[in-house]
Amino acid sequence: MATVQGHCDPEFQEVRDLFQQFLDSGEDLGAAVAVNIDGRNVIDLWGGYVDEQKAKPWERDTIVNVYSTTKTVTSLAMLRLVDIGLVNVTDKVSQHWPEFAANGKEDIEIRHLLSHSSGLSGWTEKMTPEDVCNLELGKARLAAQAPLWTPGTASGYHGYTFGHVPSEIIKRKTGLGLKEFLAREIAGPLGADFQIGALEKDWPRIATLTQPPPFPAPSSPPDPIAASFFLNPPVVPEAVVFASSPTWRNAEIGASNGHGNARGLVRLFTEVVLAEKGEANHVVSKKTADLVLDEQVRGNDLVLGGPFRFGIGFALVGDGFGYLDTGLPRGRLATWNGYGGSSMIMDFDRHLTFAYTMNKMKIESPHTGVVRAYLAAIYKALGVEIPTQG
Repeated sequence: MATVQGHCDPEFQEVRDLFQQFLDSGEDLGAAVAVNIDGRNVIDLWGGYVDEQKAKPWERDTIVNVYSTTKTVTSLAMLRLVDIGLVNVTDKVSQHWPEFAANGKEDIEIRHLLSHSSGLSGWTEKMTPEDVCNLELGKARLAAQAPLWTPGTASGYHGYTFGHVPSEIIKRKTGLGLKEFLAREIAGPLGADFQIGALEKDWPRIATLTQPPPFPAPSSPPDPIAASFFLNPPVVPEAVVFASSPTWRNAEIGASNGHGNARGLVRLFTEVVLAEKGEANHVVSKKTADLVLDEQVRGNDLVLGGPFRFGIGFALVGDGFGYLDTGLPRGRLATWNGYGGSSMIMDFDRHLTFAYTMNKMKIESPHTGVVRAYLAAIYKALGVEIPTQG
């Protein structure tokens, strides 16, 4: 039987107990959960198995594809680019990539990209999963097409496209791809176990994702904006098989092919939390960290449908407005999740960073039951109230 490994401060024993319950019940196959408060790692747990055959245990250094939680790391890379003075979030993208101005995109700013409000929620030309992995093709098609709505007026989740334009901006400003920039400027210096794609030497430690349950059937066909993400290429459970392919692992998809674990994510984003507090500046300064909380757009997302608030790079929660506020306390928080259930949360008021990674895919929202249970236990131990609704 799988047992939970790692460290957990005594006051958070309920989190360890929950982890063991989720493994025993089959709610999780293999997973990791980590929490840092005020720069101290209070929870660093892992356990279970990396495969459905339960032949290989989930180890301390096991990593997994976290899908859209990758977007948080791509956003951090762009914030680093801001912090070292190479761009500003109010710069027009075409200032750094002139060809991008084509077809009515001359006024799209970097902040629009990072708040899902650029109008580029998907490609207008048909794309296959292999095309998404072809970075140059994906960038060229985005540069040529028109925005699907007036940039800056509303969010529309950039599910596949979130990383392509930032990748080009980073390359033009530094000469490095997003992969290399993250490794050299952020993850490497911090010792954070996270990468875009996955180096072949690390493939043996990647946990295999399980086939998720099917999506609920929509009540009506999606409108063209929503379809730009959900249907091009189709978001289907079978996609997890492709996520184990060399094509996917070798690609640079800043929206969705990041590989890491909970500890690595917490290491990265603790830097942002502490920077906002004025106690760290290894990756970003306080001025740059404050951009995370600078609300850019609020309202019903044109792709996802529900109410969301977006700052620079992250969904903002804590005022009860957004879809993602469920299960979280009031305050200044920033977050995003990945397909299947992975999650990263920064709580700037409690100086807390939370991350969860797993290989048993779940179709629940706004947070999986596992994540909600962990958050309830963590905040209970801290004496922080979570509103019963929103």
